[in-house]
Amino acid sequence: MVTVTLLGCGGTQPLPDRALSALTVSVGGATLLLDCGEGTQTALRRWGVSAYRITHILLTHYHGDHILGLPGLLQTLSSLGRTAPLTVAGPAGLDAVAAPVSALAGPLPFAVHWQEAGNTPFGAGPLTVTPVPLQHRVPCCGYALHLPRAGRFDTARAKAAGIPVSLWGRLQAGESVDGFTPDQVLGPARRGLTVVYATDTRPCPALLDAARDADLLCMDATYADDADLDKAKLYGHATCRETGALAAKAGVRRLWLTHYSAAVTDLQPGLAAAQSQYPGAVAGTDGLRLELDFDKGDNP
Repeated sequence: MVTVTLLGCGGTQPLPDRALSALTVSVGGATLLLDCGEGTQTALRRWGVSAYRITHILLTHYHGDHILGLPGLLQTLSSLGRTAPLTVAGPAGLDAVAAPVSALAGPLPFAVHWQEAGNTPFGAGPLTVTPVPLQHRVPCCGYALHLPRAGRFDTARAKAAGIPVSLWGRLQAGESVDGFTPDQVLGPARRGLTVVYATDTRPCPALLDAARDADLLCMDATYADDADLDKAKLYGHATCRETGALAAKAGVRRLWLTHYSAAVTDLQPGLAAAQSQYPGAVAGTDGLRLELDFDKGDNP
């Protein structure tokens, strides 16, 4: 099961009821934090997400509303006695950010691995993280987080191969043991779970490809009205209608709108614009949470 929590859905400046950009994806006791805007620590506590369990921080870009919570979070992890290493990933330009953030955080009792995301997928616990190049005013990337699912266990093949029943569970979990391998007993991989997070961005082909058939797309919806389309194009953002249109074209299973302009105080007009293209669109709000599980019709 994958748990997704939207910690903050605001852009540029926080509002009393709207924190800046941050989202967590938790699976198997570990948490990935995507963006770390001002106030992320407070949001983690408010919505019951353990900061101590964060293994990776994935930054979309280096504008202040996405990173200014990072030095304080590192200090808090230090005060909690963390010793496990932490990975911080982001697009080109990460080195220029790592130095001042490290200076502000001060000495830490754990290693921070600064990793430019590039275009290559990488592992984060059970998840595969694929950076997605976005279209913004500065280098920016979204992330597709995928939890794979192994094929069905074939008991007939296991018996025919003479594999002891005591080893079946380990083989089903993907482990090779006593000379036996999972491919001897597992069918083709089944549909896993995919969460795509993309802000700040214009709708773009790379994002469309990454979002195809995603279980959840959480995407930039800075401007509520297409009257602001020229502004969206100038600053590298999307209107709510554009976000809904991309979600529909990608065939996503769920859509959350996020990263609203501080000028957007009523979410309903923008939500209606998104729903004109993708009827199931949801207006993201701080604390919105979703638990994703594998398709029930595909068990075991």
